[in-house]
Amino acid sequence: MLPDMMTLDNSVIEELIVRIRENSGFDFSGYSRPSLLRRTESYLHKHGIGLEELISYVGQGSREASGFAQDLTVNYTEMFRDPDFYKLLKSAVFSYLESYAELRFWVAGCASGEEAFSLAIMLRECSLKDRSLIYGTDINQKVLAIARDGAYHVSAMRSFSENYLQAGGKTSLSDYYHVSYGKAAIDPEIRKQIIFASHDLTGDGIFNEFQFISCRNVLIYFTLEQRKKIFRKLYDSLAPLGFLCLGKRETLRDSGLQDCFRVVSEPLNIYQRIV
Repeated sequence: MLPDMMTLDNSVIEELIVRIRENSGFDFSGYSRPSLLRRTESYLHKHGIGLEELISYVGQGSREASGFAQDLTVNYTEMFRDPDFYKLLKSAVFSYLESYAELRFWVAGCASGEEAFSLAIMLRECSLKDRSLIYGTDINQKVLAIARDGAYHVSAMRSFSENYLQAGGKTSLSDYYHVSYGKAAIDPEIRKQIIFASHDLTGDGIFNEFQFISCRNVLIYFTLEQRKKIFRKLYDSLAPLGFLCLGKRETLRDSGLQDCFRVVSEPLNIYQRIV
């Protein structure tokens, strides 16, 4: 029987992890405990419920457990986030990939798709669109639905447009979307270049060989042990001389794979597989 009063701590998180795994198949055991604590506290405040009610809810069945699991994942993103990153991609990465007849890109942890669309636009402006295919994957079905829809609030496009220009965009971001009913819908020619699909970095296997993998601002939410496993998966998914991109707060240190990559940019965490 659940106690009358509970405190949100690691013991509660461990209980939630077990119930989520048993009822939905999602395994959060490799996620950072401080991150899970913050996300659970946010969920409780958002829905105005207590811990006893939450634990009971997650134990009810797969739909409830899966619903809570979706809320535990972090999904903040924006188009052309960190413009300097995209500028360097154009000058140091895309220029290298120009010699390839076919290119496969993977945005791991793509959330609602903004980064994948940003890549697609940049590839088009670098004349690489026709030989490129982008896979955007995430564990969260709610945000994947937004990505597949490819429509964002018009209010967000102003900051996205500023990012695009700072990233060295050649025209105007408005050339790549049309506005309807308060939403900015991405051009179908851009959208058809991307396949959005469900993929769990902690459990699912390798599904292709890529010349470029972006896994930015994702690994910070995992434990060190889990990060090492994911690094190995990303490495095994990279073609020889393929590029791996991490977020500004992420690093290859402690991955055990540092000698397998050359550093393209240490500040922006862009690496190329050499072994």
